[in-house]
This record gives sequence, structure tokens and C-alpha cells, in this order.
Amino acid sequence: MTGTADSTPPAVVAPVPVLNAANALTALRLLLVPVFMALVVLSEMTHADWRVAACLVFALASATDFVDGWIARRFALVTSVGKVADPIADKALTGAALLLLSWYAVLPWWVTVVILTRELGVTLIRFWVIRHGVIAASRGGKAKTALQILAIVWYLWPVPDAVVGVGPWIMGAAVVVTVLTGFDYVARAVRLRTPR
Repeated sequence: MTGTADSTPPAVVAPVPVLNAANALTALRLLLVPVFMALVVLSEMTHADWRVAACLVFALASATDFVDGWIARRFALVTSVGKVADPIADKALTGAALLLLSWYAVLPWWVTVVILTRELGVTLIRFWVIRHGVIAASRGGKAKTALQILAIVWYLWPVPDAVVGVGPWIMGAAVVVTVLTGFDYVARAVRLRTPR
């Protein structure tokens, strides 16, 4: 029988363009990484004005991480390129900040090693399971990111001596959540790859 609703061809879904607002913000975050690094080097973590500039650039770049994700979900602009580029941009920004803070003896090297080892491990896990699905960021993962950003901002900003000691406590919380969520990613990846 023809002319019924069953014979209507399915609607064609237009592919999401790679050049979109969400991916542009991700690209901007990557471009800001060398700018941020240059400002930290200029500051040598001793010149207040350059530290403020570096902190503001870092905060701006970090803000794009939250905005590009919201835009991608809100306007259905999620792309394969974005799924790969977004975490790379995040790790590049955070990694650069941690390495520079440790280089200038503001942050203990073991903290940087622990966090970057976890971040690299999670990135490799994402690629390991990419054919089976995407591991979405959990609440713990978002808390980890927020704590890391807050801690880095605290270390970068020339805060008064009276409150300098708050920074290590924030970073300590960030390290704990970073490690715990790393184990969570491993468990979720194993479940995703395990046949049912």
C-alpha cells in the first residue's frame, strides 16, 4: 500500500560542521597556551604584574573549556574533532601551568608528576575505548577540573602572604580527587570494553 506514513523517507540529518563555535573556542584555548607560558616566563613567578597577566590568561583559557562544552551540547555541535581536541587542549593548558609552577619551585614536582600521570593515563584510556564509546565526564571529573583550576589560579595570583598557605590545601584536594577519579575512569573503561 503506497502513500502511507510508512513510505515517507527518513529525514536526512545534516552533518555537524567541524568549523563551529565550540571547536573555535577549543582552538582558542590551544592558542592561549603559549601566550600563557610566555607570561609566566616573563614573570619568573616574582613580578606581580606579569603574574596577574598570566593568571588572567589562564582563567580566560580555562573558561573556554566550560563554554565550548555547553555550546556543543546546547546547539548539537558535537564533532569527532572536538571530542579529541577538547581534552588535548585541557591537558596542554593544565600541564603547562603545573610544569611551570614546579619549574619555578612554587609547586612540588611530585604533585605535577602525579596529576600529569593521571591525565595522560585517562587520555590513553579514552583512545583505548573510543571504538566502544565515549566516557563522559563525571561529576567527580568536573570537580577535579574545577579544583585544579582554582589551585593553579591561587598559585599564579600574587596573593597576600597571610593567605599563601591556602594554596597547598586546595591543591591537596585537587590531587586527591584527581587520583580517585582516575581509578573511576579505569573501572568505567573496563566495563565499556567488557562484552555483555
